[in-house]
Amino acid sequence: MNYLRDYQEGQKFYGTYLCKQKQILKTKAGKTYYSLILQDKTGMADAKIWELNRGIADFEAMDYIHCEGTVTSFQGNLQMNLSRVRLSDTGEYDPSDYIPCSDKDISEMYGQIMEYVASVKNSYLKQLLEKYFVQDKKFISAFRNHSAAKSVHHSFMGGLLEHTLSVTNLCEYFAGHYPMIHRDLLITAALFHDIGKIRELSGFPLNDYTDDGQLLGHIYIGARSLENAIATIPGFPAKLKNELIHCILAHHGKLEFGSPKVPAIMEAMALHMADNADAKLQTLTEVFRQAGDNNDWLGYNRMFESNLRKTSDA
Repeated sequence: MNYLRDYQEGQKFYGTYLCKQKQILKTKAGKTYYSLILQDKTGMADAKIWELNRGIADFEAMDYIHCEGTVTSFQGNLQMNLSRVRLSDTGEYDPSDYIPCSDKDISEMYGQIMEYVASVKNSYLKQLLEKYFVQDKKFISAFRNHSAAKSVHHSFMGGLLEHTLSVTNLCEYFAGHYPMIHRDLLITAALFHDIGKIRELSGFPLNDYTDDGQLLGHIYIGARSLENAIATIPGFPAKLKNELIHCILAHHGKLEFGSPKVPAIMEAMALHMADNADAKLQTLTEVFRQAGDNNDWLGYNRMFESNLRKTSDA
């Protein structure tokens, strides 16, 4: 199989891919064309069908399609210009080749999560952590396999686990470097901060927003889940509960970024900074990985509000 990550500009494009998204658009001249997002386990690629002729069979989003065309470049990113498309036949593809997955070992990462759970000394926080990460088999399975986003960063199987572990590692550093931080509270908040994404996003291969995700969002979903679980732990201190829930509500940092609250305690600020750092650095990693061997300026990126380029080897 020819994987999307391996293509370079100027090559012929040929193979079966999952059509993750299909849009029917018009050029400024009023000509209809298709804009697609193709996916395999190495990532996603932008594709265009400029000429809608007999070589383009009928297909819809989430179909597996056999494509032929050429690899070009647009604003520093590879783009597949397709000249022929047909529905792929059953047996012509293996669905496992089209589910992007973390390149890190899932069991090893979850083992590190368990080490963090075991390290928490506060009995109430430990009980809460164990309810999810030790006792709830359904949650554990979902947490290990879910993505952390529809796109942008960690949008692959195991992405939620990988992102959570990275954020917790950063928070562990913050707690060791700044003694005023309540270490158990921060580590617990880091482990729980994105659990709402399990309900916010559907599983693979769709990996799209659910009705709960569209209407409620992962911050509310996660905070509500923790409140319900805390209510089952006798004697859980009210102040500690509010501080933990505040960390979840404030972890996006600003109201315009979706946080109902801005950080008001040190642990919430540390969590926000760790979450933001890992999300942005992973996003850059994926942007540069998609650029392949292109070491030139990649063009303006709206997320970072900057023209981007890989660091030189010199």
